[in-house]
Amino acid sequence: MKLNYTVLAVLCLIASVPLVIHLANRRSAGVPVVRFATFNVAMNRAQPGALLAELRGGGCAQAKQVAEIVQRAQIDVLLLCELDRDEAAATAQVLAKEYFAKAQNGQQPIDFAYCWCGPVNTGEPSGLDLDRDGRSDGPGDAFGFGAFPGQYGMALLSCHPILTDKVRTFRLLRWSAMPDALRPEQYYSDEAWAKLRLSSKSHWDVPLGVGKFVIHALCSHPTPPVFDGKEDRNGCRNHDEIRFWVDYLTPEKAGWITDDAGVAGGLREGERFVIMGDLNCDPADGDARRQALAALLAHPRVQDPQPRSPAAAEESKRQWGANATHLGDATDTADFDDEPGKGPGNLRVDYVLPARLLTVARCGVFWPRAHEPGAKLVAASDHRLVWVDIEVP
Repeated sequence: MKLNYTVLAVLCLIASVPLVIHLANRRSAGVPVVRFATFNVAMNRAQPGALLAELRGGGCAQAKQVAEIVQRAQIDVLLLCELDRDEAAATAQVLAKEYFAKAQNGQQPIDFAYCWCGPVNTGEPSGLDLDRDGRSDGPGDAFGFGAFPGQYGMALLSCHPILTDKVRTFRLLRWSAMPDALRPEQYYSDEAWAKLRLSSKSHWDVPLGVGKFVIHALCSHPTPPVFDGKEDRNGCRNHDEIRFWVDYLTPEKAGWITDDAGVAGGLREGERFVIMGDLNCDPADGDARRQALAALLAHPRVQDPQPRSPAAAEESKRQWGANATHLGDATDTADFDDEPGKGPGNLRVDYVLPARLLTVARCGVFWPRAHEPGAKLVAASDHRLVWVDIEVP
């Protein structure tokens, strides 16, 4: 009997080792951390309600892969991009409860008790012929490209309380309200320009109660700077959607900004924040206009920890093609078409950018090497999950 207790004690000790290692990795010099992440999950479908129906019951293979990635990374606050939104915002809730909160392949479940899934501009009819094809009812005529309202939507999931009464959204803000906006040359009529919204999806300021602090999750998913013509209307919009955050964090430049509740101004000095999202802009490669991103990365209130992954540089060299001319590889977060003339190759487009007031403990990109655990999971999306650990004493 004594031997059995000894054996049991040894087994318990062995079983506890992974947990001890995990907890040690989630602390910096004994200080607890909160892991913020952004992930473009590419979970969009052709018809409204199709994704929700596919998710119900917990049997969606893509969602299981996405959930396992999130569980392997053990995320605390997660922005999901390209997640179709239904009117009741049930899709995000089903994904959280039936996938993230259920163990995938033996991983530790995550209970995202809080969710913010506001409306977006994608698929929202404008009544205007925005793509100049002679019609006003196509996906290119919506305030943000989409076949139905909510396609390519966003959702913020959190293990920490969301202060819903203090959330600010900027979905209705007009592009023309921005001083020195990059209006595409000789493209939009005066009527269209006056009505067009800046956000292709939305811009959100979602305050979170994290310990004794409030941390603002600043969320957006600007339009890709491609799929247009020589007028570069999407490139201009992508630039200005990113520039929004530059102005929002600069009090003397934020006077033009008004949220959907009619409240003017940006984020006050001294507030803690984390900018999160698929910004669809690489600092060095690809077709985007990079000036706004450069200004954001260099902003005195922002720090860029430059998360990296084991496989990014390796995949760039292995896939080659368009990657041959790239200046940045190790920080890539998306695996796009590598054939020259068809795709831009691998790019860094997904960002988690904390305030300089916050202390970064660790950061990374979930992109394992081919021989490493979880490598096959990345087939779930052409983007990779990006995470940053923030110390919360």
